[in-house]
Amino acid sequence: MIISRCGRNSGSHVSKRFKHCLPDLPYDFNALEPVISAEIMKLHHGKHHATYVTNLNVAEEKLHEAKAKNDVSAIIALAPALKFNGGGHINHSIFWSNLSPNGGGEPSGDLMQAICRDFGSFENFKTQLQATAVGVQGSGWGWLGFNKQSKRLQLAACANQDPLEATTGLVPLFGIDVWEHAYYLQYKNVRPDYVKNIFNIANWKDVEARFNQAQCS
Repeated sequence: MIISRCGRNSGSHVSKRFKHCLPDLPYDFNALEPVISAEIMKLHHGKHHATYVTNLNVAEEKLHEAKAKNDVSAIIALAPALKFNGGGHINHSIFWSNLSPNGGGEPSGDLMQAICRDFGSFENFKTQLQATAVGVQGSGWGWLGFNKQSKRLQLAACANQDPLEATTGLVPLFGIDVWEHAYYLQYKNVRPDYVKNIFNIANWKDVEARFNQAQCS
């Protein structure tokens, strides 16, 4: 999964490298109400996602320095920070696009055919993905992914901010963030209601575009 970068670092050794940046939301903070409140969106995007971006940039700078010094120990020690913050940036960049104030309903075209083929029906798919997301212990994500080897859709759960493709090989199509910061201010501890309501704002056009791209990659 390649994510966009913006801006340029200063300094003679890093001026040619780009920094990661927080992507703009494709809608207003209050656009997903009543499913997700504006307050949650402001905190989730402007605080949590922004922190992942900041910390990812810091970790990459340290990695660059460690490589320049050929400090293998330091390079290895940075792996958890790169995975956590890089995964947080990747996951959330997908999450915002997976949602839309004009979303909901059912997918169409090739995506719908693949869902019916691999899960029996759209309702079966929803039930299984909801169970996967609700069943995450602690913090993490429930995902619909594409298996490039079998050419089939597959569900998976990832802990914390583990990025789907890097940890499972599945191409991420549709993700449900079940960290408490994604829903607790509004839904308290009733995660199942939040997960169920996410489908009312699911941007199936975005998911279908990801599915089509994954089949060609």
